[in-house]
Amino acid sequence: MSNFLSAYSIQNWLESCPQGYLADTEYGHAFGEKEPELIMDSEILREDALSVTTLLVLGERAALAASSGLINCAPDYDSKHFLATQTLDEARHVEIFTQRMYDLGVKEADLESTLNRYANPNLVKFAEVLLEKVDKRDFIAGVVGQNIVLEGMAFTVFEMLHAINQTGNPRFAQVLSGTIADERRHVGFGENRIGALITQHPERKAEIEQMQKDMTYHMLATFAGAFSNREESREEARRVYGVDGEEDTQTVWQGTNLAQSETADIEKVLADTVLKEFKTRLARIGLEYQSPPNPVAA
Repeated sequence: MSNFLSAYSIQNWLESCPQGYLADTEYGHAFGEKEPELIMDSEILREDALSVTTLLVLGERAALAASSGLINCAPDYDSKHFLATQTLDEARHVEIFTQRMYDLGVKEADLESTLNRYANPNLVKFAEVLLEKVDKRDFIAGVVGQNIVLEGMAFTVFEMLHAINQTGNPRFAQVLSGTIADERRHVGFGENRIGALITQHPERKAEIEQMQKDMTYHMLATFAGAFSNREESREEARRVYGVDGEEDTQTVWQGTNLAQSETADIEKVLADTVLKEFKTRLARIGLEYQSPPNPVAA
């Protein structure tokens, strides 16, 4: 078996994931850990946590639908095997972030209505662009949309959230560590598998680049919506966690102190980081990044 195939085999997945970094955990964190009382005792911080976690649940539901849908249209069994492991990864992500909704006090009967309450319409549209390709059994476009665009976005968002939560919520930071490891593997498969197919089918480039442009627009609009009107929760977090001037160096990410920066600055560094990664990864598979129009938050 080649190094490429072994890196994305079911055996490698078993050794690295359930038998590796997820060993001795429940829902991605150490057994028995609870959400911090500082969050549960503050309605503002709890609402903020519910809003953020809703985005994660809905994004992972889209990833689950896409990865499972791509299995049957994959052109070879090695790709099918990898997508089977990715489907289980995505199902796990849906489960762990759904469990966090419950841990934050959402009743099981109220889950869907709570998700609808906090859902960002642009994230829904982002998923629709991807799932349209999957429904058409378009393997090349589907993997680019899923493993390059969606997973590339998720990887960077998880990294930022991990940096934010390392000090104040190590339980959630550990959950995110596992999802980051998963996403790194998913993005790697996308880059390694699709580059050759793009070379074989250069006539597909324009269509796939348009899909990337559409998805990127809705992604940036989702970011704009997620970061709007968050000053109250930012101030509450600073008060509750006692962030003190420039002394806090635990939440520095991409050269930005996330604990001290304004929300507009955090949104910018997140968007800039995602787009930089998009351009690099797309270039590796023979595609040129397409800039969308300025997004409108919803």
